[in-house]
Amino acid sequence: MLVYRRGWSAQPVFEIEQGFTPKTKISIVIPACNEEQNIGKCLQSIIAQDYPKHLFEVIVVDDHSTDNTAGVVQAFNNPYIKSVKLADVISPDEKTVAYKKLALSKAIAISNGELIITTDADCVAPQNWLKNIAALYEEIKPAMIVAPVDFTSNGSVVQMFQSLDFMSMQGITAASHKLGLGNMSNGANLAFTREVYDRVGGYKGIDNLASGDDYLLMMKIKQAYPDGIAYLKSQEVIVRTAPQPDWSNFLQQRIRWASKSGKYNDKRLTAILLLVYLFNLSILLLTIYALFVPGHWLLVLVALVVKTITELDYLYPVARFFKKEKQLIIFPFLQPLHIIYIVLAGFLGFIGVYKWKGRKVK
Repeated sequence: MLVYRRGWSAQPVFEIEQGFTPKTKISIVIPACNEEQNIGKCLQSIIAQDYPKHLFEVIVVDDHSTDNTAGVVQAFNNPYIKSVKLADVISPDEKTVAYKKLALSKAIAISNGELIITTDADCVAPQNWLKNIAALYEEIKPAMIVAPVDFTSNGSVVQMFQSLDFMSMQGITAASHKLGLGNMSNGANLAFTREVYDRVGGYKGIDNLASGDDYLLMMKIKQAYPDGIAYLKSQEVIVRTAPQPDWSNFLQQRIRWASKSGKYNDKRLTAILLLVYLFNLSILLLTIYALFVPGHWLLVLVALVVKTITELDYLYPVARFFKKEKQLIIFPFLQPLHIIYIVLAGFLGFIGVYKWKGRKVK
């Protein structure tokens, strides 16, 4: 955690040069499954971008929604927004477990942008989102750009927990890219060039897994372009989305994320994830041991205090970036939940069975 703190601080904040005029044509692709309540706000935030309208398009792929997602998209009646039903562009015998990857690939196939940006239907982007991504792209021409995502919170324990946990992962993402300790990304705010996407074969070869549309594609690009991944650290590009509404959905989401951990071909990241898992498991086992064998509670307390202080030291500058310093007040009280969640999600993620978007995935 101390190393991650150093990496976060070393990751420079990006600023657009004065007088920047974008030239890059951008295609924003959004897979959507039963997002009637969210897709409207997402598209409204994109329409309101401070970016030349003729230089971007939005392609929404309706992934077998049973609600009015497609109707909400079509109601915008905007020439820069395309609506595609996944069921209409796949053949009946085209079976898959990776519906999101399939939806993304179909959208990218009909896109005409030089730069592809993926986001989710429940995300809201800030006004200068596209301008900042284009500015970094035109300055250094990376193969892929990883950018920050943030969870909102309604103040409930379950949402505050997710907000802090996800913010911690976002900080580690930025630090890892700077220090070369493995790469992470999030498909809610990810950009890559169409040329690079085509050269690495898109999602071919990784479409046997339901999850990993972001990380696994990034690793394919990383292999072909070792120095081609850039991280964009800027408050101007933070995409925000709501966390899961309850503990059950939260756990299913984390199991889905953890299910791709066995597919990492980055030994450094695998070693770090294993270390984190074993550390949390050791505290849980020590606590169970102390319940039956008196005299070990002091050791449990010391482990919790060391864990909490170290993580707070790392989290404070990250929380300041995301403007969430006040949330850190409850962080120490959430440690028992965090330990149980890490152990449970890691174990169930290894098994790899979960439910998502009404589908059971194995």
